[in-house]
Amino acid sequence: MNRIFKKRQNIFVQQILQQAQVALEGMDALKTYLTTQDPAAAALLDTKEKEGDEARRILIDDLNKTFVTPFDREDIFALSRTIDDVLDYAYSTVSELQILKVAPTPFMQTMAALLRDAANELFMAVNTLEEHPAVANDHAQRAKALENRVEGVYREALADLFSGAEDIPHVIKMLKLREVYRHLSNAADRGDEAANVIADIVVKIA
Repeated sequence: MNRIFKKRQNIFVQQILQQAQVALEGMDALKTYLTTQDPAAAALLDTKEKEGDEARRILIDDLNKTFVTPFDREDIFALSRTIDDVLDYAYSTVSELQILKVAPTPFMQTMAALLRDAANELFMAVNTLEEHPAVANDHAQRAKALENRVEGVYREALADLFSGAEDIPHVIKMLKLREVYRHLSNAADRGDEAANVIADIVVKIA
C-alpha cells in the first residue's frame, strides 16, 4: 500500500540520477584500470563515457521542451554538465595514459579511489535530493571533502614529480605524468562544482 502512494521522482531528477549512476560506474572502471591496467576496464570506461553523453543529450532535449521544472533550469543544466564533465575527465585520464605510454602511479591510484568515493556521494545526494534535501546536502559536503583530498594528493604528486629531475628523458616523463595528474585534478574540480550545485538547490527548496 505504501508503494502505491510513494511520490515518484521527477523526470529530470531521474535523468540526473542516471547520469550520476553512469558516472559512478565509470569511476569504478577508472579505479580498476589504474590498479590493474586491464584493457576491459578501459573499454568499460569508454562505454560509460558514451552512455553519459547520451543521457545528457536526452536531458537537454527534454529540458528544452519543458516549461515547469522541479528546480531552476540553470541548476538542472549545471548539475548535468558537471557530472558529465567528471566522467569525461576520467575517460581522458585513461586516454592520456595510453597515448603518452606511461604507467599509473600510486598517486593516481589514490586519486582515483577518492574520486570513486566522491562519485558515490554525488549519486546518493541526487537520489535523496527531492525527498530528503538535508541528507542530500550531507552527501554533497562529503563529496566536497573527498574532492579536496584529491587536490591534496595532486599537490603531493606534483611536489614528488619535480623533486628529482635528472636529464631530458626524465623531464619528458615528468611532463607526461603531470598531464595525467591534471586530468584527475580537473575531475575533482568538476565534482566539487556538482556538489556546490546540489547545495545551492537545497538552499532554494528548503
